[in-house]
Amino acid sequence: MPRITILETGLVSPKNRELHGSYPQMFEHMIGAADATVTFNTVSIPAGEPLPAIEGLEAILITGSSAGVYDAFDWIAPLEGFVRTAHDNKVPMVGVCFGHQLIAQALGGTVRKSEKGWGIGRHVYDVAPGNGLIEGTHIAIACSHQDQVITPPVGAKTILSSDFTPHAGLLYAGGTTLSVQPHPEFSVGFALACCEMVRKGDAPDSVVTSAQASLAEPLDSARFGGAITRFLTGAR
Repeated sequence: MPRITILETGLVSPKNRELHGSYPQMFEHMIGAADATVTFNTVSIPAGEPLPAIEGLEAILITGSSAGVYDAFDWIAPLEGFVRTAHDNKVPMVGVCFGHQLIAQALGGTVRKSEKGWGIGRHVYDVAPGNGLIEGTHIAIACSHQDQVITPPVGAKTILSSDFTPHAGLLYAGGTTLSVQPHPEFSVGFALACCEMVRKGDAPDSVVTSAQASLAEPLDSARFGGAITRFLTGAR
């Protein structure tokens, strides 16, 4: 049975965790729907759990977080070192949102808070032809972010893009590391909850209202979740 180690880098609020689950639980649900044979091990960075040894890991998934990869948290640098070692050892690895930005930064890319502001709700991305992972020409996924990968690492191919997020999906040199900005693990309910959270922050009401309306349209989360599952389990 394939075993995926999930690195939890952020916590869902207690209220939303009760309604929608933790980030690892969201990923377990997404991956389990694509492949019921997968088992999971979760390492919670916010709980102070140590990073596992790379040796023996079959696959790695790095979750989202409210943190920024440029923040001065003492766990960022060790996690970047972990990413570089896993990448060098060709352990299948996927990062989502914060995980996307962390992998890109660890491997030499540039990440910063975008002047475009909040990306929330349902966004549609162009899929690079012949990428070998995601079928179709477009994919619609929920997102929730201000930070973006501005410059990808050398050798990384952009496989998902939009006007708002030019580097929304990266396949790194060697072909065993993948990172994506949007959230295929989010339910519509949690994506709507994220819209309300940023309304209380600094997102304009017009952006929030438009994002909420967009989530009435279909999402391709299952198709994207299946692609990520195949990537992590080697079934591709």
